[in-house]
Amino acid sequence: MTTSDNKSADTDEKIFIGKGEETAWLTLALANRHGLVTGATGTGKTVSLQVMAEGFARAGVPVFAADIKGDLSGISEVGEAKDFILKRAKEMGLTFQPDQFSTVFWDVFGEQGHPVRATVTEMGPLLLSRMLDLNDVQEGVLNVAFRVADENGLTLIDMKDLRALLDAIAPDGSKKGADDGDDPLAPIRKAAQSYGNVSKATVGTIQRQLLVLENQGGAKFFGEPALTLKDFMRTDRDGRGMVNILVADKLMQSPRLYATFLLWMLSELFEELPEAGDLPKPKLVFFFDEAHLLFTDAPKALMDKIEQVVRLIRSKGVGVYFVTQNPIDVPDKVLAQLGNRVQHALRAFTPRDQKAVAAAAQTFRPNPKLDTARVIMELAKGEALVSFLEGGGTPSMVERIMVRPPSARIGPITPEERKAIMDASPVKGKYDTAIDAESAYEIIQKRLSGAAAPADGAGGGEGGGILGQIGSIAATIFGTNVKRGRLSTGQVIARNVTRSVTDKVIGGVVADLGKSVGGSVGGSIGRALVRGALGGILRR
Repeated sequence: MTTSDNKSADTDEKIFIGKGEETAWLTLALANRHGLVTGATGTGKTVSLQVMAEGFARAGVPVFAADIKGDLSGISEVGEAKDFILKRAKEMGLTFQPDQFSTVFWDVFGEQGHPVRATVTEMGPLLLSRMLDLNDVQEGVLNVAFRVADENGLTLIDMKDLRALLDAIAPDGSKKGADDGDDPLAPIRKAAQSYGNVSKATVGTIQRQLLVLENQGGAKFFGEPALTLKDFMRTDRDGRGMVNILVADKLMQSPRLYATFLLWMLSELFEELPEAGDLPKPKLVFFFDEAHLLFTDAPKALMDKIEQVVRLIRSKGVGVYFVTQNPIDVPDKVLAQLGNRVQHALRAFTPRDQKAVAAAAQTFRPNPKLDTARVIMELAKGEALVSFLEGGGTPSMVERIMVRPPSARIGPITPEERKAIMDASPVKGKYDTAIDAESAYEIIQKRLSGAAAPADGAGGGEGGGILGQIGSIAATIFGTNVKRGRLSTGQVIARNVTRSVTDKVIGGVVADLGKSVGGSVGGSIGRALVRGALGGILRR
């Protein structure tokens, strides 16, 4: 099948990926069944990723992708008619037409894109433990800290909030035998100890791991305004999907931070988006480059949660595409969920490489015309073996194809081009200035200085002193101003507390106040607080 130009190669139902003896199409209605792009370094994985991202964007599907080397940034600029591109297009019956795609750049460090932030409360104890590489005992203490914070209205926004909370729950040997009235943090310590032994040594170890994370630049990730993931799900004025690129060259220097950050984004999408059923095209496609980092040394509990999210998120209309070198980098239970496959060349230099080639060949639906294992080692740069879902969701027979040339630029953009794109960004100014709202650190400091009344310790871990907290929170937070025309996290909580007092205290019930819908809120108050599959606060 031939086509007259790159744009018309895609249809309303399919994306043209490449051509061999047969034309390779990725069906949009089946694109949320996830996928896998694999191959050795330098075999063309990034170009395949760009081709797929361009196709989704043309179809009106927003895209998120991590850019490890900077090469993917070229999707934002008009493609160049280079000789090798024209040659490949001609071989496929295409007339190359340069194109470019609306792009938003994001950067955890805020250097080459809009800052990406989450609050500590939103991250949750499970993912934060993974980020800090904590053992089971340390993770247990971190869970206690989050539980105490949730029940005592201690909003955890940034790293100093978490540090202050950990100091607050640690036993204070100097106060043994002293009257609780002499210790304004005694109710917090009692609440923590009611959930089990919290030792000062374990808290100290967690604090040291936080220092390591801060030294890696991870502290910049925690704060406000926190990312609203719906900002990823935009279309431009022409109805094309926006391409969201996470600048990850520096982030990759801290692999655990990189992997945990992307997993947090995936879990937030899973928790926030409603069930969508079978859609004609995805709401969002998420490309996870260097995917092996997600699974390396991950504990079983986390692996089970990752499998659950990957399995269920497709019903929310999100397609997840893992990009890595070897298929064996992905656990079998996750691999089984990845229906759309693009396999570039692998080199069998070592026994592990030979195992990877055999494993890759076995994951494809056999084609009598191809010796899949042999072809994987013979593929030239830009060639791939592909198998996409078709019909009722069954994989097609594996085919050898040449991947079509991208329409946008191949390779990185200049700093000047990046600046121009950021200046015209639809989220310019929304995230660029950090806000230091009143939160756990400030509340604890005021208690220590006597400016805030300590929480009612009655009930300890069984109630968290929520009624006593209301007066404290209202006194220390309500009226706090932020000079940017928005409510801080503390003000939102105080507003919710005040409304709850008015409506429900007479009846003796303190209902769940939850997270504020539609805002960047880092904390919650009340026993009915609910955390999601990976430990983050539900925003519903």
